[in-house]
Amino acid sequence: MKIGELARKTGVSVRALRYYEEEGLISPGREGNGYRDFREGSIGAVLQIRGMLDAGLPVRLIREVLPYLDGPEEVRPKEPCEYMIGEVARQREVLDRRIALMTRNRDALDAYLRDLTLTQM
Repeated sequence: MKIGELARKTGVSVRALRYYEEEGLISPGREGNGYRDFREGSIGAVLQIRGMLDAGLPVRLIREVLPYLDGPEEVRPKEPCEYMIGEVARQREVLDRRIALMTRNRDALDAYLRDLTLTQM
């Protein structure tokens, strides 16, 4: 599929998709005329990248981790890099804090909606 179609299917701008390609996060094939040719699997990859970026993960970490998310065991590194282990652990802690905050905010919204519903009865 062409880049515009991928943009429509994922809700991610063409500009962002070009940036993902520039950063090595996605790699489309090329048609004879030079146009990008994305496979169907690109949709899931782009949504995964978008979710990781929305969660605050830096592009450099996404680039390193992305190949291992759904890949077979044999693509995982045999010798783990201590720096990456530390970086991934740090980012996981950041995500845990964000999840806790978002859960608290959701619970507050739920309580607000419950109270509004009860007062309208």
